Amino acid sequence: MKQSKISRRSFLLGLGAVSAATVLTACGGSSSASTAASGSAASGSSVVYRTLDQIKESGTINIGVFSDKNPFGYVDENGEYQGYDVYFARRLGEDLGVEINFVSTEAANRIEYLQTGKADVILANFTVTPERAEEVDFALPYMNVALGVISPDSNVITTLDNWNADDQMIVISGTTAETYLTKEYPDIPLQKYDSYATAKNALENGNGVAWANDNTEVIAFAKQNTGYTVGIPSLGSQDTIAPAVSQGNTTVLDWLNEEIKALGEENFFHKDYEETLVDTYGLDYEDELVVEGGVTGGADAASSEAASSEAASSEAAASEAASSAAAQ
Repeated sequence: MKQSKISRRSFLLGLGAVSAATVLTACGGSSSASTAASGSAASGSSVVYRTLDQIKESGTINIGVFSDKNPFGYVDENGEYQGYDVYFARRLGEDLGVEINFVSTEAANRIEYLQTGKADVILANFTVTPERAEEVDFALPYMNVALGVISPDSNVITTLDNWNADDQMIVISGTTAETYLTKEYPDIPLQKYDSYATAKNALENGNGVAWANDNTEVIAFAKQNTGYTVGIPSLGSQDTIAPAVSQGNTTVLDWLNEEIKALGEENFFHKDYEETLVDTYGLDYEDELVVEGGVTGGADAASSEAASSEAASSEAAASEAASSAAAQ
């Protein structure tokens, strides 16, 4: 399957105020010169992205997913991507009318892949946080999540208080678990790994006494592997998982938001859950985990909507102010 991406344009600045740009393409992909100016962030920024029109023109969308996080994103025995995020990704490609190039990503490089243009959209259990929202733009959420802690049955960890300084907690670099523990429990030594697979192996090998990660993932691990218990099923605040795009890529962001709202009208994400997650979690967790139409309920819903439209509101306010000044 072909992959299309464009690099950051290189501007030659001179007294004549004439600039020339060179767009690099890979694997036979191409980009439209007429839309190149809107295909990246402001001049001087290191962020690169493709607009919705550029994606449609190329015929392929690059979506970053996990390849080793069953049941959310993984490669099956036939070499095919499967899972909750992948099911969603396939529907996006279908509704957009383009092919999908799945880009295998790890937690630590999700932001980098967006900023360098390697992925147009990230669908890899990406928890929305204020810190991440400073580097990428999140669409409306499609899942609820909290942190959880799993440990061997021989020594079930049920609290993080009075932690033994000689014990280490396993985390994956670039996850909310790493951020939360570093801030809230700075005295707990962290053993950091780059991928889900290496963290899983570390737990199985006894390299740490416990593993902190999204509760959806540690609950799934405990159900699929005997000898482990999620002693802390919910740690910290309740958060949401959402698609992410490069900061400033409003055309793709706006389309994603409208798509998520439309999918909510047909209960798409409940169907996604029943096709991909029910064997792991059963029906009892369905309504707790699934978010339809980007609405999480109450203040959370208002917060999600506000976060998604903050940039647009700021631009509108600036435009209105400029118009008023011109009128005066």
